[in-house]
Amino acid sequence: MRRPLVLTLAGALVLASGCGLQSGSPMVDDVVPGSIGKGEPLKGAHLTVTSKEFTEQLILGAIMGIAFQAAGADVLDRTGIQGSIGAREAVKNGDADGMYEYTGTAWITYLGNSEPITDPQKQWQAVHDADLKNGLTWLPPSRLNNTYALAMNQAKFKKYGTKTLSDVAALAKSDPGAVTLCVESEFANRADGLPGMEKKYGMSLPAKNITQMDTGIIYTQVKKGSCTYGEVFTTDGRIKSMNLAVMEDDKKFFPNYNVAPEINSKALKEHPEIAEVLDPITKKLDNTVAQTLNAKVDVDGQDPHQVALDWMKKEGFVKEG
Repeated sequence: MRRPLVLTLAGALVLASGCGLQSGSPMVDDVVPGSIGKGEPLKGAHLTVTSKEFTEQLILGAIMGIAFQAAGADVLDRTGIQGSIGAREAVKNGDADGMYEYTGTAWITYLGNSEPITDPQKQWQAVHDADLKNGLTWLPPSRLNNTYALAMNQAKFKKYGTKTLSDVAALAKSDPGAVTLCVESEFANRADGLPGMEKKYGMSLPAKNITQMDTGIIYTQVKKGSCTYGEVFTTDGRIKSMNLAVMEDDKKFFPNYNVAPEINSKALKEHPEIAEVLDPITKKLDNTVAQTLNAKVDVDGQDPHQVALDWMKKEGFVKEG
């Protein structure tokens, strides 16, 4: 997923070199400017877009590439890089010109900070300022915040009525057996995961109440009611398709993972029009949009690039050529 720091930097670079950064395929979408790219300000530019390998990232990478094409650029598709670090390094070293990245990932995983900044705009600003020295420029962020949450099915929601993580903590004290969790192993051990959440909310869940499993299985187990709460990502399409109730992080424990364009600074200096092309699209991105688009891939089985293209046309950003 987007957050794990499971590779050493050297290992990530080796991995990245083996995951298509030396190749890639041209994007050949038949698109012309709609509300973006008028006058084709990127005509003559040769730009490369990248992304990580999971659904949301593949969609976002396609969105960026389609936008650049509509603005007149020739675009090379190097999306789908395994692991967070590989995609970032591609932008950093110039193998790619841009990607959509998450502010919380940059602040904690890449820049080595342990404490997130609770205000989304201030979190973005801190990342923006810190990354300039790394040759990376962050353009203004979206409202899309793909962070952690706990969710439950509607039957459990009606039974227990919890709406916030404070409510979950209170339930854990009044009825300890009621609060069972399905979580990923990483979430179970990260400071910005379960241990930190328990500390922040004053919970102390017994080990027997916590089951570790893969991400996809969590959603199906929560839907079935095998566990009362499951760890979810707030923009996952399965939340909507399975009609899960998401608990509010009322004490603002989890970091903000707002999506924003991360652009190679040299590329941006050469093509400053990139900012104006992407800005209206970024402003449109929020959790509802992400859940809807992600569900088309993860639930309906559609192709991520086609989902991105259909959305860009539907919103009027681009038109068919």
